[in-house]
Amino acid sequence: MSTSVTDRRPPTPAGGPGPTRRPTRRPPLTQKWATARERVTAGGFMAPAVLLVALFLLAPFVWTIYRSFFSDTRTSPFSWFDNYSLFASDPALSRSIQNTLMWVVGTVALPFVLGLAIACMTNAGRFSRLARLCVVLPYALSGSAVAVVWNFMLTTDGAVNQVLTGLGLDSLAQGWLLTWPGNTVVMILANAWQATGVAVILFLVGLQSIPPETLEAGALDGASGWQQFRHIVLPQLRPVSIIVIGMSLVNGLKSFDLIWVLTQGGPGRATETLAVSMYNETFLELRPGAGAAIAVVLTVIVLAASWLYLRRQLDVKGV
Repeated sequence: MSTSVTDRRPPTPAGGPGPTRRPTRRPPLTQKWATARERVTAGGFMAPAVLLVALFLLAPFVWTIYRSFFSDTRTSPFSWFDNYSLFASDPALSRSIQNTLMWVVGTVALPFVLGLAIACMTNAGRFSRLARLCVVLPYALSGSAVAVVWNFMLTTDGAVNQVLTGLGLDSLAQGWLLTWPGNTVVMILANAWQATGVAVILFLVGLQSIPPETLEAGALDGASGWQQFRHIVLPQLRPVSIIVIGMSLVNGLKSFDLIWVLTQGGPGRATETLAVSMYNETFLELRPGAGAAIAVVLTVIVLAASWLYLRRQLDVKGV
């Protein structure tokens, strides 16, 4: 005699949903293997970039640090910090540090102020596009091309002196590239003429991203044009200002091509910056140890200045 087994589960109504199924979980071991495979795949994609950076950036920098502790003789004995002591004993390097500081101040302040002013004036207007083109065009030129143009203007018989002579201002005509610190100042102006273009572009992008409602609200509250610019426009341009100042800071510290084409660091070594001194010591004076020390100091200054500035500016409310 057979007994029937009665299914105690309630019957599923017609058209109703069937019994729910639990999602299948991946076994822990399989999940670990999948995570490891994803990491290996990501590492494989990153490996070429990491190898290139290590090969062309990190390895030469490590070798430069190593070489800076050796003297410049053929046998190159270990000399500890003798090459670094040149910063205190060599007058040419002391002048190089002064020029570098002048370049940093000039290449940060001038493009920022001029770029912001030109961007505000050409943000809206009938001939704004033509004005932007004239300002931005020098940025498309290389540093060497800019140096050739300004060399044509600043030589003793150049365009600037000829214009001054034609206007009867002979007393103002001079050798613009022959005396310090005037030669450094005019080269900073030449650099600003080129670098202002990118600042104008970035500030225009920032100005066009400002909601017009904020300016209208300020005008309704009785704010003047200067008050709107100071309290509404400038705070909203802070992310762009960080980029402009950061780029100008780095470019000022590593300026080389314009200086080398215009003066080659002269007369004497009066207009050298640290970048020019590094080249001069390494390849012209044949003092690779001193050149390596200058390169290490310049790299540390660039990294430290960039890190301190960005660490101060890029907070949660920044970019």
